Amino acid sequence: MTTNLGLYKEPWKEEELCFTVLQHAIKAMLYEASTHPSPGLVSPKSCGAHKDMVYYDFLDSSAALIHPLYCCAKEGIETEDKKRLFSKLRGIGIAGEKRMFEATGGVNTHKGMLFLMGISIAASAYCIYRNISFINLSNIIAEMTEGLVREELEKSTIKNEALSHGEYLFSLYKTTGIRGEVERGMPTVFEEALPFYESMAQLSREERLVQTLLKLMSISEDSNVLYRRGPEGLNYVRASAEGALKLGGITTSEGRKYIAYMENSFKEKNISPGGSADLLAVTLFFSEIKTMFR
Repeated sequence: MTTNLGLYKEPWKEEELCFTVLQHAIKAMLYEASTHPSPGLVSPKSCGAHKDMVYYDFLDSSAALIHPLYCCAKEGIETEDKKRLFSKLRGIGIAGEKRMFEATGGVNTHKGMLFLMGISIAASAYCIYRNISFINLSNIIAEMTEGLVREELEKSTIKNEALSHGEYLFSLYKTTGIRGEVERGMPTVFEEALPFYESMAQLSREERLVQTLLKLMSISEDSNVLYRRGPEGLNYVRASAEGALKLGGITTSEGRKYIAYMENSFKEKNISPGGSADLLAVTLFFSEIKTMFR
């Protein structure tokens, strides 16, 4: 089957659509891993606050996730019911995590990324294939994941099982984390990070990514930081990122010096804003695929 897709003169073939969306997703993941400086995070020049992973682990993991992420796009085309689509993504995610751990020797490089990017890919393919406008993409994601917080976090407080990181944080702080973010339609991305990123077209690619990462650090409810360092650590990250941006971030000498200070400080304090990094990749992905929509 084919479908007429807005700005493109020729209709997409299903396989071509899947691979094109996938191409933008892998590019976004590789760009995120390559962004430097990125306080607390792994990059080509630093391991940040991590002692168990290096930059090449992220390259290996990204390559290993090509097939699972392709399957997410395929399901977005083939599955009409949005709740059923999300249910199918769960199975793909489990298989994808296995591939990731096999590629990295047991290191968790992309578990959160796989969850966010898988949903983003599936929702994008769903919309593009059906000629649904980009402005409706956030609503589609919210409809796909409706009830997720209730089913997986609120009910987790009465289970007699070991809690995941997200469940643990919900039980302790009532924070909904990545599940709440997608159930609300990723407002941190669509309402904050994406407009911010696209407002800086005059900067280089890496400068835009660094600036947007700082923006995300200043506003996101980063579960990675919260789990490692608690609310005090999260507030510290937000205040530090906001301070860097007020100095101009990567675009000024004062801002660059402050970012360098953040790099050393986050490493010493064992702070890794991995949730912000995942949202950065998704932000870039959505910016890249906008031209595929009508």
